[in-house]
Parts: sequence; C-alpha cells; structure tokens
Amino acid sequence: MNFTDKDLKQIESNNLTLDKVEKQIEIFETGIPFTNVSAAATLNKGIMPLTESDMKDFVALFEAEKDNKSLVKFVPASGAATRMFKFLFQYISEYNPEEQSLNSYINKNNLRDLSLFMVGLEKFPFYKQVSELLESEGLDLETLSSQEKVWHFAKAMLDKNELNFGNQPKGLLPFHYYKNNYIATAFEEHLYESALYATSNNTARLHFTISESHEAKFTQEFNKIKDRIEAEKGVKFNISFSYQQHATDTIAVTMENKPFKEADGSLLFRPSGHGALLKNLNAIDADVIFVKNIDNVVVNKYKEELAGFKKALAGILLKLQSKSFEYLHDLDANKVDEGTLVAIENFITYKLSIKISDEYFKYKDCYKIQYLKEKLNRPIRVCGMVRNEGEPGGGPFWVKDEKSNQSLQIVESAQINLKDSKQEEILKNATHFNPVDLICGIKNYKGEKFDLENYVDHNAAFITKKTKNGKALKALELPGLWNGSMAHWNTIFVEVPISTFNPVKTVNDLLKPPHQIKA
Repeated sequence: MNFTDKDLKQIESNNLTLDKVEKQIEIFETGIPFTNVSAAATLNKGIMPLTESDMKDFVALFEAEKDNKSLVKFVPASGAATRMFKFLFQYISEYNPEEQSLNSYINKNNLRDLSLFMVGLEKFPFYKQVSELLESEGLDLETLSSQEKVWHFAKAMLDKNELNFGNQPKGLLPFHYYKNNYIATAFEEHLYESALYATSNNTARLHFTISESHEAKFTQEFNKIKDRIEAEKGVKFNISFSYQQHATDTIAVTMENKPFKEADGSLLFRPSGHGALLKNLNAIDADVIFVKNIDNVVVNKYKEELAGFKKALAGILLKLQSKSFEYLHDLDANKVDEGTLVAIENFITYKLSIKISDEYFKYKDCYKIQYLKEKLNRPIRVCGMVRNEGEPGGGPFWVKDEKSNQSLQIVESAQINLKDSKQEEILKNATHFNPVDLICGIKNYKGEKFDLENYVDHNAAFITKKTKNGKALKALELPGLWNGSMAHWNTIFVEVPISTFNPVKTVNDLLKPPHQIKA
C-alpha cells in the first residue's frame, strides 16, 4: 500500500502501526475462513445439566470461598441506545399524518414493532417523564388522538433538543418503573445484582467499559444512588471505568479493498466490535470475573433467582479450577504414575470437555505430561447456555480446527458456511444459544495472571459491509470477546433457564414481564 505522510501520521496518532494496518488490509484481500463446526453442543454432549441438588452444592462452595477470592463484575456498556429505537427513528422520519392514517402506515410497512409500541405506551418506565415534558410544552397526551399521541411521544423521546434517548448510553436510560414513581436505570440494576453475587468481604467491585464522553454521566448517576444502595444492601461499591482503545480500531476499505478515504482525504478507522474489549478485560486483576451485558437486567422480584444461578456457575468454576491447579502442581513435581495420568486424562475429557488427540496415546510419558500441562494451564470460563427459543445470537458448538483438534466454542451464524449443506444442518440442530453469561478465571495455578492476548483465534474475525456518507465500505471486527477472543480458553457450557436472559435490544423489550412487574 502506498500511504502518504499524512496517512502515516494519522496511523501513528491512532496508536496503530503500519504493519498492523497492512495486515488488516491483507485480511480483507484474503478473506476470513468459515468456522468448521463438527456438531452442535447439546445437553450431556458439551453442555452440562444443572440439577437442583448440584446447584445447591455449587452455590454452597462459592459462598464458602468467595471471601477468599477477589471478585469483579465486568459489564460492556459502551454502546449508545440508537438501535433500541431503530423503528421509531424510521417512523418519525418517514411518517406524514396528512398523507395517511397511522394504521395504514403500520400495515403498509408491516411495522408490528410500532403497533406494539403504540399499544404499550403507558407501560413504558419513561411514560410519565415524556408526558410531563409534553405538558410543559402545552400538550396534554390524554386529549390527543392515538395517532397524534404516538407521534408526539416518539418525537419527544428522540429529538436531540428534547430527551434525545437515542444518543444516550443504554445503561443510563430509564429501564424499570417501581412504586412511588421510582425509575431505575440498567446501571443501577447492575449494582443491585452485584450486591447479591459479586461481593467479597462486603465489597462489590464493578468495571464498566463505556464511551469516554459518557463517563461524567455515569459518575453522576453513581454518586446519586451509591449511598442509598450501600445502606440498603449492606455493601460498599468499588466502581471503575475504561474505554475501548483507539489502538483496537481497524481500517475501513472500499469494496475493492483499497483504504477508504473521508471527504477530507483522511483514512477511516472504525471501532472493531466487542472483541476490542479483550484489552480492557486483560487489564482486570481478579480471581473470578462475572461478565454480563449492560442491558440484561431484571426487576427486583427476579434478582434472587438470577443470583442463585450466577453463584452456581461461579462454584463450578472454582471446583474445576481447584482440581486443575492440583493436577498442575502434581505434574510440576513429577508426582505422576500411570494411575495419575489416567485420572488427569479423564478429568480433562469428562469435566473440561477437552477431546484428547489420538496422537497423545502414542507419546512417551514425558511428552504426555507436557501435553496435559498445556491443556490444563489456560484461562477458564464457565458459560451459561439457554434453550434456543428463536433469539438471535451465537450458540455453543463443537469446532474442528485445521489440525482436526476439536473444542467447544461460541460461534455466530455468520461464521458458518450456510452454502455447505452439512454445516447448515449442524446449525439447524443447535438446541441452545449464548446469552453472554460468563464466569472467568484468568489466573494460573501459581496465582499469576494469564496474558489473554495469547489465547485468541485471529482467524475468527468478521468482515461486515457498511456505508459512510452513502458510499459502500467493508469493515473489520476483531474476534468477538466471547467468540474467537476466548477460543483457546478451557470452556465449560452449563444449561441455565431462559429466565436468566432478559436483554433489552429494542425499546419494546421493556414491555416484557421481567421488566414490567413492580417490586
């Protein structure tokens, strides 16, 4: 690539290197290979069932150990809420009440979302806030027709000169309406949750990845609610923030794989998806890290049940990690006879779901020890998986690499070659999907932090098609945080109930029972 001096200065100012940018362009040119799924992970075949008895034992184990561990809840929260209101932005930009009725517009454009929004209007947690704003402007919602009511309500929510919800961080939007007209944000609900399961020695540590421009808003919200929640739950909160680093941005290219130039001649760099947050996660120092998205929260009535499953998953992690550490110390000390080797082989096969290579059984004992140490001495994650009920997102699969090694991975449908009938059939047979419910152990058996950058499958990146100022471009996303970024971790999938998964992807999700029932 022939980059100008101006280009090179821009690359340097983004904390990138020319080598890294050229490698990104090479990926666009060569393409990204599809993931080779060998089977869907299903119950007892890659996904561990969780009985009521087992759950009690794992919760008890976690409760007994938690004050000896450092715990952190890691919450990706950098996104603005724009996509939550996508259909409403379309509505207020397209709809002309003088040309057609609202019902006609809904039917013509098959806008079921808008219809549901209209019917549930008064159940939204921000109904009173919007209503009072409109009243201050001389509009009484109760006197308007349904058509006028929806229009003015949506416009007040989204207009940049009014509430501007679409440009606010999703974590600070009104999510839940409680008695006495109290409204809680998703950010606040994460604090309440953390008090129930991510607390060690009466301190709850939370780390939010946010946009730098939003930090003051998050800090202001925290200062407003901190004392009340600490007094109510009997815990202290230790909160930190980080931003997605510009050094993780990726260059955009034209459809011909040439660097995409802005109108002023500058290169276009784009954020590279949630895989960029691996650097943020890598900076965390803790024994146990709970990972959960900002929009996956519930009202108080459901929090205890949810916390129970979080504790159980953490208990599973601690039990498996403890046994792994024990075996690693034995391997280090050469305390291994034939019986111990068999015990370790059974442990990694049946407890860690690691498929041992056929070649292993031909090795001398010294090479077997080396192989087992390499398999055991990795970051570990326990991932809750829920039954697939048609929700979008990645799922649990057995994946085969270029050396025919098989491992458990979270795979997005975009990574699977749907033109291959066998691969498509495997996807259709999937029974579970990934709700982003992870418990991570990032320290080794000596108490040292792993460098998480060493466990990434760089071939699991994504190329997507976007537009900028009406021009088509291709964008590169790094391997997803819970996809390729954790490809070489030890992975345990555990079935958890659908009740633990309550994301707010569109504004209408706030009308679902887990976000509606007052508590």
